[in-house]
Amino acid sequence: PTGDPAVAHALPSLPYAFDALEPHIDAKTMETHSQKHHKAYVDNLNKALEGGPDLAGLPIEELLRTVKTSAPDAVKQAIINNGGGHHNHALFWEIMGPNGGGEPTGAIGDAVKEAFGDFAKLKETVKANGVGQFGSGWTWVVWNPTATKLEAVKRPNQDSPLMDGLVPVLGIDVWEHAYYLKYQNRRPSYLDAWWNVVNWKAVEAKLAAAKAGR
Repeated sequence: PTGDPAVAHALPSLPYAFDALEPHIDAKTMETHSQKHHKAYVDNLNKALEGGPDLAGLPIEELLRTVKTSAPDAVKQAIINNGGGHHNHALFWEIMGPNGGGEPTGAIGDAVKEAFGDFAKLKETVKANGVGQFGSGWTWVVWNPTATKLEAVKRPNQDSPLMDGLVPVLGIDVWEHAYYLKYQNRRPSYLDAWWNVVNWKAVEAKLAAAKAGR
């Protein structure tokens, strides 16, 4: 983000090819999801910020942390929807990658064990939240700075955990556009397969930043 409201938020480049997550996430879904859906959130966020010029230069994280109290009523929901959509997807692309998967080790592995007991329990909890999220939304693993540990939560639509003082370190998109071309109505199958593309190094970097308050 920059101080120029005209280019406050931009669509990030995908850090790998559209087909890099095959067979677990298909190339057509990745292309449409990143280039069409995410772009729409960015475009609509920048448009909404025209109605809240004082917020236009804020970094996206700060914007989402303060939107409920600082945004004008006329554009508040549009910023929540599209700002959340932008930040959620930017994180989603970062925490996936080719040659991913496996069990978490190092600092992220330790944090998972402390909060959930083991990786199997983390997967079970994240899946239950994802399957149980009625309609569209996300299943999240967040750092709770008050409890100083990881927690699993779900949120509807594009609502960001940042709005509740939580810091997302891993999230799985359970909107139908994220999986329907390949999995149709089999959301549980998509949630199971997703762990084959998780980039634990990226998740661990998110956790380190969250702990440091960055």
